[in-house]
Amino acid sequence: MAITAEEANGVLSRAECLFDDQAVQTVIDQMAEKITCDLGDKNPLVICVLTGGIIITSELLKRLNFPLDVDYLHASRYGEKIVGETLHWHARPKKPLEGRHVLIVDDILDMGLTLAQVVEYCKAQNAKDVRTAVLADKANGQQKGMDKADYTGLELPDRYVFGYGMDYKLYWRNLTGIYAASKDDE
Repeated sequence: MAITAEEANGVLSRAECLFDDQAVQTVIDQMAEKITCDLGDKNPLVICVLTGGIIITSELLKRLNFPLDVDYLHASRYGEKIVGETLHWHARPKKPLEGRHVLIVDDILDMGLTLAQVVEYCKAQNAKDVRTAVLADKANGQQKGMDKADYTGLELPDRYVFGYGMDYKLYWRNLTGIYAASKDDE
């Protein structure tokens, strides 16, 4: 369900900031260190999951000081809805995955269905190794696909969250902190 920019401003004014920019930057530094240790000598293909993964992918790439290749895919279960449905592929990676070390980067692991299907797709393309990185993992105990990403920045409560790539009804991906919507806005 679409909302107006004015409604989006109201949602933000009632939201709780869970993690400010400094806290998020710190965990991205930590993620980048681990990824560098594991993939720094592997010439990986880093694949951004659009649209939510744009910001975390950008932040990680600035910290990964080794040769790598970049691509993207656009797959979504949500669209304008709050509850995910069937995975819709809007764009698959353009670069060949066969024999490559692949790192899939997304904003959040909620139920794990999107990432599980993306990983399955990459393996079916004969990727040598497929790893996942998410900025946030929602601790909701409702994972039906992938239980855990290989690299995770933050653990989030089971609330409607937005900012740093995650949206509230298509707004607020651009916030530099992570916010939880008020109960009235969930």
